[in-house]
Amino acid sequence: MDAVKLGAVHYLAKPADAEEILAAFARADAPLAVSPGDFPAPSLARAEWEHMSRVLADSGGNISEAARRLGIHRRSLQRKLQKYPSGE
Repeated sequence: MDAVKLGAVHYLAKPADAEEILAAFARADAPLAVSPGDFPAPSLARAEWEHMSRVLADSGGNISEAARRLGIHRRSLQRKLQKYPSGE
C-alpha cells in the first residue's frame, strides 16, 4: 500500500495467478495508459485480511502469537481468517 501511495503503478494484488503474472511481464515495457490515481483502492476487508495474513506468516503460522501481535483474541483472528479464506 505504501508503494502505491508513493506512485507504484506496475503491481499485482495478492493472490495473483500465473496468468496474471505473465500478463504483468508482458505489460512491463508498454507505456503507462492511466495515471496512478485511476486504480481503485482495495477494500478495507481485503486490506485487513492481507495484514492479518502477513502477521500470521511472520509468526510462523502460530495463531496465538499472531493474535497477540495484532492485539486481538486468537478466536477473533481465527473467525476473521475463515471469513475471507481466499483474501477476497
